[in-house]
Amino acid sequence: MKELFLTEEQNGVSREQLEKILDELLEQYAPGSLKKVLIIPPDYTRCYSYAGIITQILYKKLGDKIHVDVMPAVGTHMPMSEDEMQKFFGDVVPRDRIIVHHWQTDTIRLGYVPAEFCAEVSGGLFPEKIDVEVNHLLVDGGYDVIFSVGQVVPHEVVGMANYSKNIFVGTGGREMINKSHFVAAVCGMEKALGVIDSPARKVYDYAQQHFIDGKIPMLYIQTVTTAEGDDITLRGIYIGTSRRPFEEAAKLSQKLNIVHVERRAKKVVAYLDPDELKTTWVGNKGVYRSRMMIADNGELIVLAPGVRAFGENDETDGMIRKYGYKGTPYVLDLYKKGVFDGKIMCAAHLIHGSSEGRFKVTYATKPELLTKEEVNSIGYEWVDYDEAVKRYDPFKLKEGWNIMPDGEEIYFIGKPAIGLWKCDD
Repeated sequence: MKELFLTEEQNGVSREQLEKILDELLEQYAPGSLKKVLIIPPDYTRCYSYAGIITQILYKKLGDKIHVDVMPAVGTHMPMSEDEMQKFFGDVVPRDRIIVHHWQTDTIRLGYVPAEFCAEVSGGLFPEKIDVEVNHLLVDGGYDVIFSVGQVVPHEVVGMANYSKNIFVGTGGREMINKSHFVAAVCGMEKALGVIDSPARKVYDYAQQHFIDGKIPMLYIQTVTTAEGDDITLRGIYIGTSRRPFEEAAKLSQKLNIVHVERRAKKVVAYLDPDELKTTWVGNKGVYRSRMMIADNGELIVLAPGVRAFGENDETDGMIRKYGYKGTPYVLDLYKKGVFDGKIMCAAHLIHGSSEGRFKVTYATKPELLTKEEVNSIGYEWVDYDEAVKRYDPFKLKEGWNIMPDGEEIYFIGKPAIGLWKCDD
């Protein structure tokens, strides 16, 4: 398999170039060798990934000739709604070809990452084995090739998202999701953000090398994108079966998706697209991606017009409501008491979502969706969304530094999910 790389850092990859490179990929398969194909794109929380467009193109090129299924890599997220599928896949992908991954029930165990390896990569902080689980259809679905499509972007758990994370988390099971997230949490999120070889990445690499390479016909199609307002530009596409396409994509993403801010901000305002982010479980990207540029005793205001719950399912929502975002020592004490048995992804999430008391987090929600009492109960401050946007209108603020009419200086982030903002002090 010839690996294919295309970088158009300045002007972006055109639709014609995208079609051409995907044709070059498909031409490498002998006529008649593909009879059944699975495409694994992300879900709508990665709506800026270009993965929806790529999935549509692949389906158009293959769907009339062979059997093609699409399984969104939802991980623990809620299944995609019809509206989200329409926006992502249009009328191209028939709904009866879309498979919903259920992380609690649909997985098969491939093996495990040894405890001694986990101890090594975590500096002794997590000396436990991790079962490697994936949706059983990746093994017994009879697919001639599986196209994993996704975006490489800074990420709070794995450092730089995508590659095998799309499989081991997006189509993974309880133990791998739980424990790999906890490895990231105990090792320190700020040490991993934007880093290619993070502890969690090393766990996924081990699983890739031992249970995917040469065993499951996986091919990765990875993108790097940028956003200016509502315009999403594809800057690079990297295709292959090895780790190298991920590495090349990660280098470009580090260059384009990490904003190095010259000084820390006393106040940051981050906007969550209501169609994209509906819970704090995913909406806390506003917290993760900005925390490395917020000053001590500063404030983050998360404008969250679509947020209506804390977790993406009843289990995670209940854990967040019960324990809240109250800092690492508090969560680790609960962990030692066995509170998170079988649910330590929740412990990891609660650690990641806390400012550790260093700055204030204020969620601006619509009270009919999420009330002041609910937000305050999990450790955040609250303000009414409609009141907040009278001062901080996300459609009038510009990306970066803004001076308000009364002289207040703020830093505005319009799409926290597509980048990382940090001060290199």
